[in-house]
Amino acid sequence: MKILLLIPAFALTACGNMMQPVSATTPATAGAVAAAPVATLNPSPPPRPPAAARTVAQFDTTTAADKAAALDVKVDTPAATLGTTLATLGPPAEPGIWLKTPLVKALTPGRVTYKGKDANVELRPSGGAAGSGSQMSLAAMRLLDIPLTEIAEVSVAAQ
Repeated sequence: MKILLLIPAFALTACGNMMQPVSATTPATAGAVAAAPVATLNPSPPPRPPAAARTVAQFDTTTAADKAAALDVKVDTPAATLGTTLATLGPPAEPGIWLKTPLVKALTPGRVTYKGKDANVELRPSGGAAGSGSQMSLAAMRLLDIPLTEIAEVSVAAQ
């Protein structure tokens, strides 16, 4: 009986230890602050969100022109269908309109379709195994009206 009484106390102690503040000098946070820019096809990519960003709007730094270009989909333009993938929200602090997916091996322009809505995106190789799923940028998910917590099935084509 005494062992059963100690289990909740042990669990609470473990949870309390996980909630301790992390020092700014720990390796896990040091790399996040000085993250290297991601390779992109965009000659003038959107800036990274400010360090104090807390809302979706603050994290989405794409311009109105970038969003308009992404939604200006030419359906009569030939596109190589790559398949479908399950996509979740990628790192919100990584700017741009992109999809990281195992469906491509190199950075390439592409198109993503979700529930009949299309957007031009930058397809980035994820390095994952086929069928491992994809990550989509915050801006791309917003353009396609995908709820940020959803695991969305999207169709992917290269342009």
